[in-house]
Amino acid sequence: MTFLKSMIISFSMYSKIPMPRIEWKDENMKYSLIFFPFVGAVIGLLLCGWWRLSHTLGLGIFMKAAIALTIPVFISGGIHLDGFIDTLDALSSYQTKEKKLQILKDPHTGAFAIIGCGIYFILYFGALTELQDMKVYMLISLGFVLSRALSGLSLVLFRSAKKEGLLYAFSSTAHRKITGIALSVIILLCGSAMLFVHVTGGIALLLAAALVFWYYRWVSYRQFGGITGDLAGFFLQVCELVMTVAAAVIV
Repeated sequence: MTFLKSMIISFSMYSKIPMPRIEWKDENMKYSLIFFPFVGAVIGLLLCGWWRLSHTLGLGIFMKAAIALTIPVFISGGIHLDGFIDTLDALSSYQTKEKKLQILKDPHTGAFAIIGCGIYFILYFGALTELQDMKVYMLISLGFVLSRALSGLSLVLFRSAKKEGLLYAFSSTAHRKITGIALSVIILLCGSAMLFVHVTGGIALLLAAALVFWYYRWVSYRQFGGITGDLAGFFLQVCELVMTVAAAVIV
């Protein structure tokens, strides 16, 4: 029953999929991060379903890409995109670590964040228009699982920049050993599935994800003194973009 409650909390936090109301207490939250990648699995299934439907309807590549671009944002409710934008604001400020952490909490959005978000969507849309095969869509769909598994693992392995906020609440209440093992297994299974679908493409996406994961830790520690919820969202968005671009170029 605890696992079920943890799953409900995970989907309630990281998606807009309707879920029953569950009390967010430590006992119910300790396995929540394990189910974070399952939100990515839902996004991936919808993405593959959309490719099939759009192909059946004979839609053009621009409409295919436009809907494919909105599916992750719609399902997640934009929670990770919000973190991406806040992080761009903080990084473009060139302030001290303390000031950057304050900027992350600022509800106002700066010009550089808007510009960065626009560039992000242009690159993402452009990469999606290059994906012409169902196998490539399957790779990208698995990428949504991989990015969330890595993001969840970072909450277990990396230090937090502050002792407050939703990220700290999830990381501090998590059963670290079980969560770490479970997410590692999911990463291995996801990587194996990628290689099975397309060897070259799978290697490219795995290398891209590993590179962004390293960059995420480096930037977080160097610029902020640790990770935050916004930085985790930043990693997730950048990871998915880089994997999609890699798929467009390599496959």
